[in-house]
Amino acid sequence: MKIRDILSQGRPTLSFEVFPPKTEDRYETVEAAARKIAELMPDFMSVTYGAGGGTSRYTVDIAAALNNEYQVPTLAHLTCVSSTKEHVRHVLQEMKDKGIENVLALRGDIPEGGRTAHDYRYASELISEIKSNGNFCIGAACYPEGHVESANKTEDITYLKQKVEAGCDFVTTQMFFDNNILYNYLYRIRERGITVPVVAGIMPVTSASQIQRICRMSGTYLPSRFKAIVDRFGDNPAAMKQAGIAYATEQIIDLIANGVNGIHIYSMNKPDVAARIQESLSEILGRGN
Repeated sequence: MKIRDILSQGRPTLSFEVFPPKTEDRYETVEAAARKIAELMPDFMSVTYGAGGGTSRYTVDIAAALNNEYQVPTLAHLTCVSSTKEHVRHVLQEMKDKGIENVLALRGDIPEGGRTAHDYRYASELISEIKSNGNFCIGAACYPEGHVESANKTEDITYLKQKVEAGCDFVTTQMFFDNNILYNYLYRIRERGITVPVVAGIMPVTSASQIQRICRMSGTYLPSRFKAIVDRFGDNPAAMKQAGIAYATEQIIDLIANGVNGIHIYSMNKPDVAARIQESLSEILGRGN
């Protein structure tokens, strides 16, 4: 099933992201975690793409297994910064062969010390390539706080508009911890004529070290209320996990109450976290007994 059709139903949706293993010996562990999350029967699941293509071969395998065995629609990530057009077309054909209908088109991070191909410069170019190579539903990323490489937020929205004009059907946000940032962003992009569905990306922070990595990589703004939670519970793993899940759940409730129906959880391959969030939202999502 195409994700654009799921998002067009006008109801709250809950989806989860999983990522493939970094090394081959971790494959079975990661696959087992992905399957446990699939058993929750979310509206869809996304499977990320290995940095620099290192473990990218697992993306299609895991996505196909979830899609075909659990009937959970899957969104396979595809990056282009290190890819040739020949490689991209090969991956797209593999997705078609395995029944994957949805692709998240990303430029991807430039690998440190790794090889960078020159066939694509921007995600919009990859979107055009996907559009011409099959009847895929195409997603893209957006950045409510602006991409770290953009000169300013206005320029960043211009790049988003290029992605939409190239053919993407919906966009998913980078994580954020202050809903007002998203509400302001939605107002600005709608003013620019960007009307595709926006899925809110939510990260349940379950450890203090996790938030340190997030800030180092993306510079995400942390509201004082969230900082207080980390300061109070960061040294207590069990308490921090509970507080992080509660904070993410409250964010989601506020988003849905304010008309943001698409919710995507960056699950970090943690089935228990995914399950606890879904259970807390069961009545809101219309999945109560």
